[in-house]
Amino acid sequence: TVYLNNQKTKVNFFCGRLCYSCDIFVQAFFSQNLESFLEAQQRMFDYFKGIPNRLIFDNAKVAVSEGFGLHAKVTKGYKSFAAHYAFQTDFCNIASGNEKGLVENLVGYARRNFMVPVPRVKSLAEFNQKLRKDCLNYRGTHKVESRAGTVAETYNEECFYLKQIPAYRYDTSRKATPTVGDYSTVRFDRNDYSVPVKYLRKEVTVKGYANEVCIFHEGELIATFDRIYGIGKTEYRLEHYIDLLERKPRAVFQAKPVRQNITKELIDWGHLLLGGNKDMVKLLRLCVDHGEERILSIKDQL
Repeated sequence: TVYLNNQKTKVNFFCGRLCYSCDIFVQAFFSQNLESFLEAQQRMFDYFKGIPNRLIFDNAKVAVSEGFGLHAKVTKGYKSFAAHYAFQTDFCNIASGNEKGLVENLVGYARRNFMVPVPRVKSLAEFNQKLRKDCLNYRGTHKVESRAGTVAETYNEECFYLKQIPAYRYDTSRKATPTVGDYSTVRFDRNDYSVPVKYLRKEVTVKGYANEVCIFHEGELIATFDRIYGIGKTEYRLEHYIDLLERKPRAVFQAKPVRQNITKELIDWGHLLLGGNKDMVKLLRLCVDHGEERILSIKDQL
């Protein structure tokens, strides 16, 4: 549990460890879906600056279609990922802590040392930056009792045996090709995201990563959002609707893209403008171009 932007939030954390040096890698994700599982390993390879010949997995249900241990059958999606990075997959048996003691210990270590007291951060990205610094500090200062050298010393030895990361980066996203709806939104994973109104009723490509959603039209990136987890939620961007509001200003004060993105202070200011709805739209255009915080700072100087 962490506080993200003052909201108490449950997150999942991924733990990886090198067997020889005992160097560690810890990152947090909103979900245990396949996108997060693949991205976590990709980040781990980047952090370790190489790929081990073999990965031993605990709690990898998202990568296994059926069975466990030696009898586990890997999903097609994960098989493709493993083939791209050319590593062997070994899956642990149920309730067999002896098969993955190093990472079992890391889970407890990370909870006690990285998540106590409860972290307070503005975003998951900020939390992951903190976790990365914690891992680097571990590498630089720690020594495992059963090892002859420090973690840093043995990691430098182990690096030599890690395989080089391919130049081409595997796309870990989950993809969909929806049509933009009447409200200039697209549906992905049971939630909606806005796009500029000029793409109304056009087909777009949505790539859902672990913590981000990217929307493309004919290969061009047209919108990026923090990924929403849940059901029936909608994320609007004011800049996607400002051109429409300039043509049709009547509903400006009731429009959801306005109410979701603009503070009550700015809306109250808009009600005082002599030009009514039209002046409010002009004010919103200034917010889109220069940022609401800057516009409100000018108001305070008046």
